[in-house]
Amino acid sequence: MLILGVDPGLTRCGIGVVEAGVSRRLSFIHVDVIRSDPHTSQDLRLLRIYDGICEKLDRFVPDTVSIERVFAQENRNTVLGTAQAAGMAMLAAAQRGIPVALHTPTEAKLAITGNGQAQKIQVERMVMRLLNLNTMPTPADAADALAQAICHALRPAGALQGGEREQHLTPAQRQWAEASQKANRRHGVNRGM
Repeated sequence: MLILGVDPGLTRCGIGVVEAGVSRRLSFIHVDVIRSDPHTSQDLRLLRIYDGICEKLDRFVPDTVSIERVFAQENRNTVLGTAQAAGMAMLAAAQRGIPVALHTPTEAKLAITGNGQAQKIQVERMVMRLLNLNTMPTPADAADALAQAICHALRPAGALQGGEREQHLTPAQRQWAEASQKANRRHGVNRGM
């Protein structure tokens, strides 16, 4: 399964592509950051992000797009731009019939490190280890996009579908599923629909 991860942002939108093989074996495929000029009008910046995402989707044809779920931040302008960039990614995927998954940063930390409160450096080191990378992609948006793709690949079976959960989840997978359910309730998401 090919997963394209998106760390949405209006100035820098991270894109990471990972292949999840047999037994959830992960392979690094691609990482990049789509940039828009902060001195350009917001509509043109969104168009730049959208065009960049479309180019990546057409180039890699992923099975799923995994996008970081936008959450409230102190800076209202930042969260609005981030939400709009996430919307561009969802739109581009929907136009191509590619399923979209949304994961919170806590879910990504939990899936990758087993600790939903892990520090950024811990997540980055695990991303490097899981993908067998010698150096961490920079800027952080690139690494975060890979983390989104990995998060989706490592999610517990059934965590995103309404079906029954696997009976033999690891403690980290169980924590991840519980955090996912809690986030969905908090954001009013009903996975059964």
